[in-house]
Amino acid sequence: MTRIDSTAQIPGGGPESGLVAHHAYTVGGVHFSYGPLRLQGEPWVLRDVRLEVAQGEILGIVGPNGSGKTSLLKLLAKLAVPQEGEIALFGRPLRSLSHALLAQTVAVVPQDSPQMFPFTVAETVLMGRFPHRRRSGWSLGFGWEDREDCQAASQAMATMDIAHLAGRAVTDLSGGERQRTMIARALAQAPRVLLLDEPTAFLDLQHQLGICATLRRLCDKRGLTVVIVSHDLNLASQYCDRVGMLRAGRMCTIGAPAEVMSVDVLQEVYGCEVLIDAHPQSGLPRITLPRHGMPFRG
Repeated sequence: MTRIDSTAQIPGGGPESGLVAHHAYTVGGVHFSYGPLRLQGEPWVLRDVRLEVAQGEILGIVGPNGSGKTSLLKLLAKLAVPQEGEIALFGRPLRSLSHALLAQTVAVVPQDSPQMFPFTVAETVLMGRFPHRRRSGWSLGFGWEDREDCQAASQAMATMDIAHLAGRAVTDLSGGERQRTMIARALAQAPRVLLLDEPTAFLDLQHQLGICATLRRLCDKRGLTVVIVSHDLNLASQYCDRVGMLRAGRMCTIGAPAEVMSVDVLQEVYGCEVLIDAHPQSGLPRITLPRHGMPFRG
Protein backbone atom coordinates (compact mmCIF):
# COMPACT_ATOMS: atom_id res chain seq x y z
CA MET A 1 0.00 0.00 0.00
CA THR A 2 1.22 3.46 -0.88
CA ARG A 3 2.07 5.64 2.13
CA ILE A 4 2.67 9.38 2.34
CA ASP A 5 6.17 10.44 3.33
CA SER A 6 6.32 10.91 7.10
CA THR A 7 7.46 14.50 6.79
CA ALA A 8 5.13 15.57 3.98
CA GLN A 9 2.95 18.63 4.44
CA ILE A 10 -0.77 18.01 4.30
CA PRO A 11 -2.64 19.68 1.45
CA GLY A 12 -4.93 22.37 2.77
CA GLY A 13 -2.64 23.14 5.68
CA GLY A 14 0.22 25.50 5.02
CA PRO A 15 3.45 25.57 7.01
CA GLU A 16 1.73 27.66 9.66
CA SER A 17 -0.82 24.94 10.30
CA GLY A 18 1.68 22.47 11.71
CA LEU A 19 -0.27 19.58 10.18
CA VAL A 20 2.60 17.37 9.13
CA ALA A 21 2.03 13.74 8.31
CA HIS A 22 2.36 11.58 11.43
CA HIS A 23 -0.39 9.09 12.14
CA ALA A 24 -3.66 10.35 10.76
CA TYR A 25 -5.18 9.97 14.23
CA THR A 26 -3.81 9.20 17.64
CA VAL A 27 -6.45 8.60 20.30
CA GLY A 28 -5.15 8.43 23.85
CA GLY A 29 -7.18 7.42 26.90
CA VAL A 30 -10.43 9.00 25.70
CA HIS A 31 -13.45 9.03 28.00
CA PHE A 32 -16.68 10.52 26.69
CA SER A 33 -20.20 11.06 27.97
CA TYR A 34 -22.96 13.19 26.44
CA GLY A 35 -23.89 16.41 28.21
CA PRO A 36 -21.78 19.30 29.53
CA LEU A 37 -21.10 17.57 32.83
CA ARG A 38 -20.85 13.93 33.78
CA LEU A 39 -23.56 13.37 36.36
CA GLN A 40 -22.98 11.19 39.39
CA GLY A 41 -23.36 7.59 38.35
CA GLU A 42 -23.87 8.36 34.66
CA PRO A 43 -22.02 5.78 32.56
CA TRP A 44 -19.35 6.69 30.06
CA VAL A 45 -20.35 6.24 26.42
CA LEU A 46 -16.66 5.64 25.63
CA ARG A 47 -14.12 4.53 28.20
CA ASP A 48 -10.33 4.66 27.92
CA VAL A 49 -10.32 4.30 24.13
CA ARG A 50 -6.81 4.13 22.69
CA LEU A 51 -5.94 3.64 19.03
CA GLU A 52 -3.82 4.91 16.16
CA VAL A 53 -5.01 5.28 12.59
CA ALA A 54 -2.23 5.01 10.02
CA GLN A 55 -2.18 7.16 6.91
CA GLY A 56 -3.63 5.51 3.84
CA GLU A 57 -5.36 2.71 5.71
CA ILE A 58 -9.01 1.73 5.96
CA LEU A 59 -9.94 1.18 9.58
CA GLY A 60 -13.27 -0.48 10.31
CA ILE A 61 -15.05 0.15 13.61
CA VAL A 62 -17.59 -2.53 14.48
CA GLY A 63 -19.55 -3.57 17.54
CA PRO A 64 -23.07 -4.15 18.87
CA ASN A 65 -25.74 -1.47 18.99
CA GLY A 66 -24.95 1.12 21.65
CA SER A 67 -21.27 0.21 21.86
CA GLY A 68 -20.10 3.76 21.03
CA LYS A 69 -19.19 3.46 17.33
CA THR A 70 -20.95 6.61 16.10
CA SER A 71 -19.84 8.52 19.19
CA LEU A 72 -16.22 7.68 18.41
CA LEU A 73 -16.70 8.93 14.85
CA LYS A 74 -18.15 12.20 16.20
CA LEU A 75 -15.08 12.68 18.38
CA LEU A 76 -12.76 12.11 15.40
CA ALA A 77 -14.76 14.74 13.48
CA LYS A 78 -14.69 17.17 16.42
CA LEU A 79 -18.48 17.13 16.48
CA ALA A 80 -18.09 16.23 20.14
CA VAL A 81 -15.23 16.71 22.61
CA PRO A 82 -14.02 14.09 25.10
CA GLN A 83 -14.13 14.87 28.81
CA GLU A 84 -10.84 13.04 29.31
CA GLY A 85 -7.97 12.07 27.04
CA GLU A 86 -6.65 13.57 23.83
CA ILE A 87 -7.13 13.11 20.10
CA ALA A 88 -4.42 14.23 17.68
CA LEU A 89 -4.85 14.72 13.94
CA PHE A 90 -1.58 14.38 12.05
CA GLY A 91 0.33 15.03 15.25
CA ARG A 92 -1.56 18.12 16.35
CA PRO A 93 -4.21 18.21 19.13
CA LEU A 94 -7.67 18.12 17.55
CA ARG A 95 -8.93 20.64 20.10
CA SER A 96 -6.52 23.27 18.76
CA LEU A 97 -7.62 23.05 15.12
CA SER A 98 -10.02 25.59 13.67
CA HIS A 99 -13.16 24.31 12.03
CA ALA A 100 -11.98 25.83 8.73
CA LEU A 101 -8.70 23.90 8.76
CA LEU A 102 -10.46 20.73 9.92
CA ALA A 103 -12.97 20.98 7.06
CA GLN A 104 -10.10 21.13 4.57
CA THR A 105 -8.64 17.95 6.01
CA VAL A 106 -11.51 15.75 7.21
CA ALA A 107 -14.81 14.93 5.49
CA VAL A 108 -17.71 13.23 7.26
CA VAL A 109 -20.58 11.20 5.85
CA PRO A 110 -23.18 10.60 8.60
CA GLN A 111 -25.49 7.62 8.65
CA ASP A 112 -28.53 9.79 7.96
CA SER A 113 -28.48 13.14 6.14
CA PRO A 114 -31.99 14.69 6.23
CA GLN A 115 -32.63 16.99 3.29
CA MET A 116 -34.91 19.90 4.16
CA PHE A 117 -34.40 21.92 0.96
CA PRO A 118 -34.66 20.72 -2.66
CA PHE A 119 -31.10 21.43 -3.73
CA THR A 120 -30.07 19.56 -6.85
CA VAL A 121 -27.53 16.77 -6.68
CA ALA A 122 -24.96 18.98 -8.45
CA GLU A 123 -25.52 21.82 -5.97
CA THR A 124 -25.27 19.44 -3.02
CA VAL A 125 -22.00 17.90 -4.23
CA LEU A 126 -20.59 21.36 -4.97
CA MET A 127 -21.17 22.27 -1.30
CA GLY A 128 -18.24 19.98 -0.55
CA ARG A 129 -15.97 22.60 -2.08
CA PHE A 130 -17.03 25.30 0.37
CA PRO A 131 -14.03 24.85 2.74
CA HIS A 132 -11.71 25.61 -0.21
CA ARG A 133 -13.55 28.71 -1.43
CA ARG A 134 -11.63 31.89 -2.10
CA ARG A 135 -13.16 34.30 0.37
CA SER A 136 -14.33 37.67 -0.87
CA GLY A 137 -15.86 40.51 1.10
CA TRP A 138 -18.29 41.08 -1.75
CA SER A 139 -19.52 37.56 -2.44
CA LEU A 140 -21.07 36.85 0.99
CA GLY A 141 -20.69 33.15 0.18
CA PHE A 142 -22.62 33.21 -3.12
CA GLY A 143 -21.07 32.65 -6.54
CA TRP A 144 -17.79 31.56 -5.00
CA GLU A 145 -17.21 28.41 -7.08
CA ASP A 146 -14.65 28.43 -9.88
CA ARG A 147 -13.72 26.00 -12.63
CA GLU A 148 -11.61 23.87 -10.28
CA ASP A 149 -14.55 23.52 -7.89
CA CYS A 150 -16.92 22.52 -10.69
CA GLN A 151 -14.42 19.99 -12.04
CA ALA A 152 -13.97 18.45 -8.58
CA ALA A 153 -17.73 18.16 -8.15
CA SER A 154 -18.15 16.63 -11.61
CA GLN A 155 -15.40 14.10 -10.92
CA ALA A 156 -16.95 13.15 -7.57
CA MET A 157 -20.36 12.62 -9.19
CA ALA A 158 -18.79 10.44 -11.88
CA THR A 159 -16.91 8.43 -9.26
CA MET A 160 -20.13 7.73 -7.35
CA ASP A 161 -22.15 7.03 -10.52
CA ILE A 162 -24.61 9.89 -9.99
CA ALA A 163 -23.69 12.22 -12.86
CA HIS A 164 -27.00 11.36 -14.55
CA LEU A 165 -28.79 12.67 -11.44
CA ALA A 166 -27.04 16.06 -11.43
CA GLY A 167 -30.23 18.04 -12.08
CA ARG A 168 -32.47 16.00 -9.80
CA ALA A 169 -33.57 17.40 -6.43
CA VAL A 170 -31.99 15.54 -3.53
CA THR A 171 -35.41 15.33 -1.87
CA ASP A 172 -36.61 13.20 -4.81
CA LEU A 173 -33.84 10.59 -4.55
CA SER A 174 -34.01 7.10 -3.14
CA GLY A 175 -32.12 6.37 0.06
CA GLY A 176 -29.26 4.76 -1.85
CA GLU A 177 -29.00 7.60 -4.36
CA ARG A 178 -28.98 10.15 -1.55
CA GLN A 179 -26.24 8.23 0.27
CA ARG A 180 -24.08 8.18 -2.85
CA THR A 181 -24.66 11.92 -3.22
CA MET A 182 -23.43 12.53 0.33
CA ILE A 183 -20.31 10.47 -0.32
CA ALA A 184 -19.71 12.39 -3.56
CA ARG A 185 -20.00 15.66 -1.62
CA ALA A 186 -17.37 14.38 0.81
CA LEU A 187 -15.04 13.36 -2.04
CA ALA A 188 -15.46 16.77 -3.69
CA GLN A 189 -14.15 18.21 -0.43
CA ALA A 190 -10.74 16.67 -1.32
CA PRO A 191 -10.08 15.48 2.24
CA ARG A 192 -7.08 13.65 3.59
CA VAL A 193 -9.35 11.73 5.99
CA LEU A 194 -12.82 10.35 5.25
CA LEU A 195 -15.12 9.36 8.14
CA LEU A 196 -18.10 7.20 7.15
CA ASP A 197 -21.00 6.01 9.30
CA GLU A 198 -22.73 2.97 7.75
CA PRO A 199 -21.91 4.07 4.18
CA THR A 200 -23.46 1.00 2.51
CA ALA A 201 -26.62 0.73 4.62
CA PHE A 202 -29.05 1.83 1.87
CA LEU A 203 -27.14 0.62 -1.18
CA ASP A 204 -27.79 -2.25 -3.54
CA LEU A 205 -25.13 -4.91 -4.00
CA GLN A 206 -23.57 -3.31 -7.10
CA HIS A 207 -23.06 0.06 -5.41
CA GLN A 208 -21.85 -1.52 -2.18
CA LEU A 209 -19.07 -3.18 -4.15
CA GLY A 210 -18.44 0.00 -6.14
CA ILE A 211 -18.00 2.15 -3.04
CA CYS A 212 -15.69 -0.35 -1.38
CA ALA A 213 -13.56 -0.61 -4.53
CA THR A 214 -13.45 3.21 -4.85
CA LEU A 215 -12.34 3.67 -1.26
CA ARG A 216 -9.66 1.01 -1.68
CA ARG A 217 -8.36 2.73 -4.82
CA LEU A 218 -8.29 6.18 -3.17
CA CYS A 219 -6.37 4.80 -0.22
CA ASP A 220 -3.83 2.95 -2.34
CA LYS A 221 -3.23 5.67 -4.95
CA ARG A 222 -3.82 8.92 -3.08
CA GLY A 223 -3.05 8.00 0.53
CA LEU A 224 -6.60 8.78 1.68
CA THR A 225 -7.27 7.61 5.22
CA VAL A 226 -10.71 6.08 5.81
CA VAL A 227 -12.51 5.22 9.04
CA ILE A 228 -15.73 3.24 8.52
CA VAL A 229 -18.33 2.48 11.15
CA SER A 230 -20.33 -0.53 10.04
CA HIS A 231 -22.54 -3.37 11.23
CA ASP A 232 -21.45 -5.39 8.20
CA LEU A 233 -18.73 -7.68 9.53
CA ASN A 234 -18.02 -9.16 6.11
CA LEU A 235 -17.50 -5.73 4.59
CA ALA A 236 -15.08 -4.89 7.41
CA SER A 237 -13.27 -8.20 7.00
CA GLN A 238 -12.87 -8.03 3.22
CA TYR A 239 -12.12 -4.33 2.69
CA CYS A 240 -10.55 -2.96 5.88
CA ASP A 241 -6.84 -3.14 6.65
CA ARG A 242 -7.63 -3.31 10.35
CA VAL A 243 -10.77 -3.73 12.42
CA GLY A 244 -11.47 -2.32 15.88
CA MET A 245 -14.24 -3.90 17.95
CA LEU A 246 -16.10 -1.84 20.53
CA ARG A 247 -18.22 -3.26 23.30
CA ALA A 248 -19.90 -1.19 26.01
CA GLY A 249 -17.68 1.79 25.16
CA ARG A 250 -14.38 -0.05 25.32
CA MET A 251 -12.08 -1.09 22.49
CA CYS A 252 -12.00 -4.84 23.03
CA THR A 253 -9.56 -5.62 20.25
CA ILE A 254 -8.03 -4.07 17.16
CA GLY A 255 -5.94 -5.64 14.44
CA ALA A 256 -5.96 -7.24 11.00
CA PRO A 257 -9.23 -9.00 10.10
CA ALA A 258 -7.56 -12.41 10.26
CA GLU A 259 -6.50 -11.62 13.84
CA VAL A 260 -9.74 -10.27 15.27
CA MET A 261 -12.46 -12.04 13.27
CA SER A 262 -12.55 -15.25 15.29
CA VAL A 263 -15.43 -17.26 16.72
CA ASP A 264 -14.27 -16.63 20.29
CA VAL A 265 -13.87 -12.86 19.85
CA LEU A 266 -17.22 -12.40 18.10
CA GLN A 267 -18.96 -14.53 20.68
CA GLU A 268 -17.48 -12.38 23.44
CA VAL A 269 -18.30 -9.07 21.74
CA TYR A 270 -21.73 -9.87 20.29
CA GLY A 271 -22.92 -12.54 22.72
CA CYS A 272 -23.89 -15.01 19.99
CA GLU A 273 -22.35 -17.82 18.00
CA VAL A 274 -21.33 -17.42 14.36
CA LEU A 275 -19.70 -19.56 11.71
CA ILE A 276 -16.40 -18.43 10.19
CA ASP A 277 -14.60 -19.81 7.16
CA ALA A 278 -12.14 -18.46 4.61
CA HIS A 279 -13.45 -16.40 1.70
CA PRO A 280 -12.82 -18.47 -1.48
CA GLN A 281 -11.07 -15.56 -3.25
CA SER A 282 -9.37 -13.44 -0.58
CA GLY A 283 -8.83 -16.09 2.07
CA LEU A 284 -9.97 -13.55 4.68
CA PRO A 285 -12.52 -14.47 7.35
CA ARG A 286 -16.12 -14.80 6.16
CA ILE A 287 -18.84 -14.64 8.80
CA THR A 288 -22.08 -16.59 8.49
CA LEU A 289 -25.03 -16.84 10.87
CA PRO A 290 -26.07 -20.30 12.10
CA ARG A 291 -29.10 -21.72 10.33
CA HIS A 292 -31.45 -21.58 13.30
CA GLY A 293 -29.78 -18.76 15.16
CA MET A 294 -29.03 -18.63 18.87
CA PRO A 295 -30.78 -16.82 21.74
CA PHE A 296 -29.35 -13.50 22.93
CA ARG A 297 -26.77 -13.77 25.67
CA GLY A 298 -26.30 -10.15 26.74
